[in-house]
Amino acid sequence: MARTHTSTAPHAPSAGETALLAIDALPAGVVVFDRTLQVVHRNETARRLLPDLPSVPELLSRMASQSSYEEWRTELRRVVDQRRPRRMDLTVAGEDGSQSVYQIDLLSLRPLDRSGAGAGGVLCVEDVTSRATLERRLAVSERLAAVGKLAARVAHELNNPLDGVMRYINLAIRRLEQMAPARGQPLDASLRRYLENAQAGTARMSEIILGLLEFYRSAPPAFEQATVNKIVEDAVTAMEARAHDSKVTVVCHFHPTDTPVVRGSSIFQVFCNLIKNAIDAMPDGGTLTITTRIDGRDEAARCVVTFCDTGLGLPEDVQKIFEPFFTTKAPGKGTGLGLAVCRELIEKCGGTIEARRGNPRGAEMIVSIPVHDPRRASRSLSPRST
Repeated sequence: MARTHTSTAPHAPSAGETALLAIDALPAGVVVFDRTLQVVHRNETARRLLPDLPSVPELLSRMASQSSYEEWRTELRRVVDQRRPRRMDLTVAGEDGSQSVYQIDLLSLRPLDRSGAGAGGVLCVEDVTSRATLERRLAVSERLAAVGKLAARVAHELNNPLDGVMRYINLAIRRLEQMAPARGQPLDASLRRYLENAQAGTARMSEIILGLLEFYRSAPPAFEQATVNKIVEDAVTAMEARAHDSKVTVVCHFHPTDTPVVRGSSIFQVFCNLIKNAIDAMPDGGTLTITTRIDGRDEAARCVVTFCDTGLGLPEDVQKIFEPFFTTKAPGKGTGLGLAVCRELIEKCGGTIEARRGNPRGAEMIVSIPVHDPRRASRSLSPRST
């Protein structure tokens, strides 16, 4: 008896199945939703990037809890009914505290009937964190380049007349102090206060100009040797009056060995800036604790200096404080260049600077710089025998 073999042709996917396969293969996240704004389909990338929720307004609200786009349902109805596409960038906080930037596109599907009503819509999402970071850095670089071109001219045009103004204010204060006793009259306290305010304002202008010049100075700092404990002591002494006026107590814990480092003047400048920032962060008084220690041994040895204050603390995105022009101080109180200058100077010394948020408040700045061994340096400079 002969057997009959029946061959089964492979199943050909329908147009709808092919469309879903194409959507699943896309590198961007795609969510298809119906007229009621309920999720119909999402591809693998969307599952990875977006919360697993049945409603698109709920999904977007969960993602953008800190966004200004509150009425997602109204926005989505406008996209679907009026066929008005929208594009926006959302900053999304991760569980580990990191932040990502998502580009969201909201599109309507082609109408199903002559009424023009949409059949639903599509949400496309793409992680553009890297691109946003590059664009932000490019914008900062362009700003820096523009300011850099003006820095030398600003210094030349303003320093000389500003120095003259400062001298005349100082002379006026001195003259006021001399005239009052000579005429047998009490010192005019209001006039002295006006002059002192003018003096403080011109000093502030001088600091801004100096900060710009320091940030754009191309010459590397001098390679002079110093010791860390001594640099900290000198910096504390330089800021002593400021700390006293702000009712801030400075406590130092030094490593028993006063460790040698190089480029002491640059490190002194960094320490002064960190102490000044800590004092400014404690307007009602507080405590600044400075500690020096040694990590590692021999060629890997590093000197670590920590500055812990009990002040107002740091923003959530701690790394932003090292960006040029970023400041948490009130308008007119900071240029946003101090910590950017500090990081540049420390990196030129072969070191690192790190910021941490205090618990529950305050801030901790950690500076790590290589220990300088004069004997090792002299050996590296001596000629080798062959």
